[in-house]
Parts: sequence; structure tokens; C-alpha cells
Amino acid sequence: MDNPKSNGRDFPSDDHDYLSGFGNTFESEAIHGALPRGQNSPLICPYGLYAEQISGSSFTSPRKLSQRSWLYRIKPSVTHEPFKPRVPSHGKIVSEFDKTDSCTTTPTQLRWKPVDIPDSPTDFIDGLFTICGAGSSFLRHGFAIHMYTANKSMGNCALCNADGDFLVVPQEGRLWITTECGKLQVSPGEVVVLPQGFRFAVDLPDGPSRGYVAEIFGTHFQLPDLGPIGANGLAAPRDFLVPKAWYEEGPCPGYTIIQKFGGELFTAKQDFSPFNVVAWHGNFVPYKYDLKKFCPYNTVLIDHSDPSINTVLTASTDKPGVALLDFVIFPPRWLVAEHTFRPPYYHRNCMSEFMGLIYGGYEAKADGFVPGGASLHSCMTPHGPDTKTYEATIARGNDAGPSRITDTMAFMFESCLIPRICLWAVESPFIDHDYYQCWIGLKSHFSHGADSKNGGI
Repeated sequence: MDNPKSNGRDFPSDDHDYLSGFGNTFESEAIHGALPRGQNSPLICPYGLYAEQISGSSFTSPRKLSQRSWLYRIKPSVTHEPFKPRVPSHGKIVSEFDKTDSCTTTPTQLRWKPVDIPDSPTDFIDGLFTICGAGSSFLRHGFAIHMYTANKSMGNCALCNADGDFLVVPQEGRLWITTECGKLQVSPGEVVVLPQGFRFAVDLPDGPSRGYVAEIFGTHFQLPDLGPIGANGLAAPRDFLVPKAWYEEGPCPGYTIIQKFGGELFTAKQDFSPFNVVAWHGNFVPYKYDLKKFCPYNTVLIDHSDPSINTVLTASTDKPGVALLDFVIFPPRWLVAEHTFRPPYYHRNCMSEFMGLIYGGYEAKADGFVPGGASLHSCMTPHGPDTKTYEATIARGNDAGPSRITDTMAFMFESCLIPRICLWAVESPFIDHDYYQCWIGLKSHFSHGADSKNGGI
């Protein structure tokens, strides 16, 4: 078959080239008849393929939580040399956040300017660096937030993340992602989830690329419950797209599998492509979603709604209603609330909030927060609209009619855990040391009578 990195025709160009649905049990075969019928692991599989299961949950998980897929491949993934620590080591990927030598903590509001694309050749793996996180991949509970900048395709290697699921949010440049289930084209404005354990390669058809990555340990993303919203709204299950089976055969001398394990990288050589899966079936799969298809809900009379109404995906904890990590977006939408301060209100939150901007502007920050940038407001750290936004909003008064927020896509990773921040993120030349200044100009508008005494009745 053709090299998957040779031209754009090898990657799906529209929704019809994918399977659709969230949480479905799918099946796909690149050659008719390659899927066994009536059982998962026959003595001899069709076309002499090997049967291999990949499990995303324990064997005894409740059926509604069980995730697994069966892959039928030309050679099994076990056929490789022993893993060795990658040389040179990466040094800026973290998956255990109790190490004080690489992480610190602060309640101060933090903001970063967009990170420059590197001058030297850098692929997705070498361009990945951790900003913050909490918990531990070893303990199977927690999360990490990374960013990436890259300017070249991965070439003759694939990455396997044994630590957790990646949710990748490209901000600049398309990603062509080859997985063991097939191929995904992901553009800025779309997101992709690459589940724990799947091998994948990232190619850059547009050259330089930049984006954000959320990683969760010990659980998987789900759609949030809709509650009183009813049966429809937010992200529709049908809009999540899964790749169709595609395979690569023939010798690939010196092919490298890079395994992320406990935040460290290990390499193993093999003589064939890991993307040799001719057919597969199951519900543990990579998938993508176009954020423009999100159906937002909002206030239609008074007050600004909580950001939870914009949740696309959630990774829950054992405590009902408390998320290990929520993925929330702020898409184009109408603002119609009456007698209401329409931007987000000032608040302190028991959750920690990491924000990014894919394109456009953000309604609560008139200056300084630009596409490719990021901010972090940790647990109970106060935040809200900057001075310019506040003054412009109240100047409009109660006569402000309906208005539409356009040409924007901001997002938030929100967690119940308090993140530790990597030292290189705190010491980064791209950190905005003047971020606090955006609120310093807020002045008192208190208009109580000057002759009144302090205190109440």
C-alpha cells in the first residue's frame, strides 16, 4: 500500500470517510472478510492475521464502563526488541507531580504568551512539554496539561502513551494522525482523543504546528449528562468521528516504537510498521470532534450561566458531579441576558482552570490573551474580566441589546485537583509577568451616600 505520509489523498477529507458515534461498538475492515465472525480469537484468523486485544479498562469493569477492541494484524505488536531508555532523554514530560525538583506551586494567576515554533527540526514528541498537572500516572489518578510546538513529521517512528489518554487541541497547523485503527485528519477547531496504549504517528502537512494537550490517568473521557437540558444539546454523539481500518504492510527496517511510561520515554526497534491492522472491532478507539458542531446553551433572561453548560467532554471521579478533568469551550453564540453583566463574573473556584485560545479573542480579556497563549487560575485564586472589559461592559448600560460573539474559540481544562506547575513553565521567557496588571486598574464605583456611617443596621 502507499506510504501514509506521501500525499493528502491518503487522509480522509470529509465526514463520510469516518465512522460516527460516541461510545459505540464499531467494526471496520480494510479487506472484506478480514474480521472473524462468531468469535474474537479463532484458531486461524482470516487471511492468516493475528488476533490482539487492547483493553482500556479492567476485565471486570461494569459493562457500561468496559472499553476494549480487537485488532487483526499482519504481525502482533509484541514483535520488537527490548525497550531501552530513549537517548537523549526528553526531560520536559512529567506524569508524577509529587516531585518537588521539577515542579512548584503558586496561587498567583499565571498567563503565557504563545510559544515560538522552534528553529531546529522538531517533531510532535520532542516538541511536547508539560505545563502543570496533579496526581500520578503510577497511581492511575490525575492529569497533566502539556503544550506542543513542532515543525516536522515524526518519520519512521510511532508514539505509544502507556500513561493515559491524550486530548489534543491543535491551534496552528493540521495534524495527520495515523493510528492502529486508521487515519485522522485534525484541523485547528477540531480535537482528537488518542486513548492510552494506542500507537500513533503525527505528520504535519502544513509545516509548523502548535497546540495544547490534556492527559488523564486511570479513566477515560465521557459525554456529560444533560440533566434538565433534556435529550439534545451540547456535543451530539453522532458528531464524533472514528477512523476506518487502514493498514500498511511490507518491511520497515529500524522502525522505532517510542513508549511514554511514567513520564519517561523508552524506545524499541522492530522491522515492520505498527499500522498493520487490517480489521478491528470494539469500543476502545481514537476519535475526533469538530468544535463548530457544538450546540451551546445560554441564559435567555438574566445572569451569566456557569461555564459547565459548555462542557464537551468530561472525565469523572468517584464523587458524583466532580470532574477529574472537564473540557469546556467558549464558542460563537448570542448574548441576550437583560440587566446583566454578560461577560464571566468575578469568581473564586474550588476547581482549577487552565485556559487556551484557538482563534479570535476571548470575551473577558480585551488585551494580552491571544491565540496560542494560555492562562492558569488555580483553586480559589480570584479571576475574572480585565479592567478594559469591565469598564466597556458597564458603559453600555441596561439598554444594550442582543449581541453575538463571533469568530472565536476559547477552551478550558478544569479539574478538581490542584495542579503543580513545572519549573520550566514558571521560568519560561513566554510567561506574562505583567498579567496581574490587567486587574490593577479596577476602581471603586461605590456610590453610597457620603454622609452615611459605616456598617449596617
